[in-house]
Amino acid sequence: MKQNKTVKTTTENTTTENRKTAHNKTVSYEWHTHEFPPLFDENSRVLILGSFPSIKSREQQFFYGHAQNRFWKIMAALTEEPLPETVEQKRALARRHRIALWDVIDSCRIAGSSDASIRDAMPTDLSKILDVCDIKMICTNGALAGKLYAKYQQPLTGREAIRLPSTSPANAAWSLERLLGEWSVLREYLSEQTGEKPCKEK
Repeated sequence: MKQNKTVKTTTENTTTENRKTAHNKTVSYEWHTHEFPPLFDENSRVLILGSFPSIKSREQQFFYGHAQNRFWKIMAALTEEPLPETVEQKRALARRHRIALWDVIDSCRIAGSSDASIRDAMPTDLSKILDVCDIKMICTNGALAGKLYAKYQQPLTGREAIRLPSTSPANAAWSLERLLGEWSVLREYLSEQTGEKPCKEK
């Protein structure tokens, strides 16, 4: 039986770990830390947690940056708003509808954007949101985010999270219509803010 081989190289900010699988395929893991802050304010009522930002999200420094990720299409449909295209439009839509966004993992080793490759995970500090906002619902975007939340976050928060199907393009088995049906459980909490004080920037 072939053994997996591991080779590590280190630069100033990144440690890359190259592992050879049993099929002689090299997989490169890099250590990454979450580089952009959560999105929330004192009016947030729903907290949506991903696992860890994809390469595109890390490049854009904002949530769900991959063009094929259906997250923002679902949010637009649930809130009956036009599809936001820019980061500022996405941020504004989330704030208007009391949506807080963050991820379960603060740092980890990961191969590209593959959630399944996440190793050596360290959790984010959700108290910075939960201590400020009256969060009525916590949900996770995808099964792995739900699994990681249950392992790392639930013992700290004491709160369960609803596991929703992933909006990632990797979850191709789920059509947009089918995803929307599951994600509609959020609808009652997404009422637009009216007559409230302006949101503080976070």
